[in-house]
Amino acid sequence: MTLQQQITEAFEHNTLLSICGGGSKQFLGNPVAGETLSTSEHKGVINYQPDELVMTVRSGTPLVEIREILSAQQQRLAFEPPSFGDEATIGGTFACGLSGPSRPWAGSARDSLLGCTIINGRGEQLHFGGEVIKNVAGYDASRLMVGAFGTLGLIMDVSFKVLPVPAAEITLGFGVSASQAVASVVAWSQQPLPITAAAWLDGKLLIRLGGAQAAIRAAQLQLGGEESNQSRFWQQLREQQLDFFQTEKPLWRLSLPMAAAPLNLAGEQLIEWGGAQRWLLSEEDPQAIRQAATDAGGHATCFRNAQGREIFSPLSKPMLALQQRLKKSFDPKGILNPGRIYAEL
Repeated sequence: MTLQQQITEAFEHNTLLSICGGGSKQFLGNPVAGETLSTSEHKGVINYQPDELVMTVRSGTPLVEIREILSAQQQRLAFEPPSFGDEATIGGTFACGLSGPSRPWAGSARDSLLGCTIINGRGEQLHFGGEVIKNVAGYDASRLMVGAFGTLGLIMDVSFKVLPVPAAEITLGFGVSASQAVASVVAWSQQPLPITAAAWLDGKLLIRLGGAQAAIRAAQLQLGGEESNQSRFWQQLREQQLDFFQTEKPLWRLSLPMAAAPLNLAGEQLIEWGGAQRWLLSEEDPQAIRQAATDAGGHATCFRNAQGREIFSPLSKPMLALQQRLKKSFDPKGILNPGRIYAEL
């Protein structure tokens, strides 16, 4: 039975479905009750044009295979997504919408997506992107799938942009406070510098520069700092393999304006994306954490070790109503990943 047939049958019998690719990100979000709908056999490259910097693949294709194919052509995924395991698939990568250290400078998963094919909750196959089709409400449907965790439709294939691997790359280190790190990266990001990543941890700011060798040398002379032998740091940060992440404490992901001042919260912090993404290890009251993030113009997600805590920031009534209308338009019977993000969805 094909994936489309399984969803059509589930729609007809009101059967709940739990969508699963490689299962590498099942920890993020609420558990889903329902029959497993696996994309693991739906894999393979449909089209890859290195000269056009475009790739189209089936959703169950392992992320590690895509990286190997791109690497052979000296190319890479622009948004540097985390895998959290060799089983990660490209469909799950876009469904969860996670981006890596290069996010502020190379764009997000949503920015990289050119189009996709999905199967909605009625069992209908829909194509978005290229010959752009929008539903009657005028949604940019392909980008709606990014970060929807499969609650709006099963992603069947995706088309996305790729980038050349930088000709050269170095990491610079600076001993500064958290507030100095944020201020410095904000200022440097407004200049034509080849910054591709930035992170602050334990009193040290690391800046990754990537591009032509001459541009990197010029930037190094301008910024100063010490060249750091931390080439593996960025992969370990992306995959949450640093010692900072090896804990049973609740791990909060704070999404804030880049220039927001360091938050006065108990716990340990790791700051990346120049201040726009901040990881917090803390057992402080969840409401206090969410309120601090809201006051700073952002929001908080309990990313790991939720231990009964609400994972995603509660939605306002108007936003919840909008999300419910959107869910109903794509999945009228609510059979796809019900409750994965919010119980009401």
